[in-house]
Amino acid sequence: MKVKKLEHRRADGLIANIWCVVSFQLALMERAPLLCRCVTPRSISSQRPKVTFDHFEILRAIGKGSFGKVCVVQKNDTKKMYAMKYMNKQKCLERNEVRNVFKELQIMQGLEHPFLVNLWYSFQDEEDMFMVVDLLLGGDLRYHLQQNVRFQEGTVKLFICELVLALDYLQSRHIIHRDIKPDNILLDEHGHVHITDFNIATMLTKEIQVTTIAGTKPYMAPEMFNSTKPIGYSFAVDWWSLGITAYELLRTRRPYHIRSNTSTNEIAHVFRTATVMYPAAWSKEMVSLIKKLLEPNPEKRFSQLKDIQDFPYLSDVNWNAVLQKSIMPEFIPTAD
Repeated sequence: MKVKKLEHRRADGLIANIWCVVSFQLALMERAPLLCRCVTPRSISSQRPKVTFDHFEILRAIGKGSFGKVCVVQKNDTKKMYAMKYMNKQKCLERNEVRNVFKELQIMQGLEHPFLVNLWYSFQDEEDMFMVVDLLLGGDLRYHLQQNVRFQEGTVKLFICELVLALDYLQSRHIIHRDIKPDNILLDEHGHVHITDFNIATMLTKEIQVTTIAGTKPYMAPEMFNSTKPIGYSFAVDWWSLGITAYELLRTRRPYHIRSNTSTNEIAHVFRTATVMYPAAWSKEMVSLIKKLLEPNPEKRFSQLKDIQDFPYLSDVNWNAVLQKSIMPEFIPTAD
């Protein structure tokens, strides 16, 4: 009995210590100016009141994840609608996800872009942490694929333009997302795309080489599966994932037969031996663009905004209009 009590005290102490750190991180976050590059900066007051759960009205639940649920909420003073993500502290500890939660908060607090799911507030109570983000009710691209939506080339072309602006922005912040895929791309009510889920994103620095295998295997770039020795990878891995996603949206299947349970050695073999098939119905220009994104050599792969903007297929794109969401998508998600 004494042993059990001691173990219980140690567990309680560990939880208390970890969530003291969480409180400290969140306190820092509430005081940190939210950085902006491409949109009107948020008005930040050094004396602004602390935002808590009581500042929002819960309207309805819209989803449930491994750590909690997501609800539609309305801020009481501005009446603006958001999505509020609940994360149960105990479940985060049990799944050893505290570090990832910290990293996600740290990364998202410094971001604001028209084609991201932006974080606006975070706070906690005794049981949960809360993240208040943009409300996007158009569904993710995986959902629409599962609903047998056949995306036309013009739609995918605009998706690519919007997503490369988001990737360029992340690159300017030294961030590799590492999990670009249809599941993590949400649509707003007008059909514009927004990247979400920074749970495994990482910061690229000159001092530390990124070698960790992280992501969803069917969307991960070849350089992440080097079988002889770990090699560093960079922003180009996100552009490979974009190429896989664009191919899948057009064809409703991925270009390589890779699953989440496929071994690393098998994946390396697939990349060495497989030939990607491009349907004859696709335009030559779209095929050429996807080939540039699915270039196995990261040094030759399209991985900068300038690569895309200089590409003849996209020479007619008004990039300022894309950024301002002035170009209306051909696919508009239906309201539930």
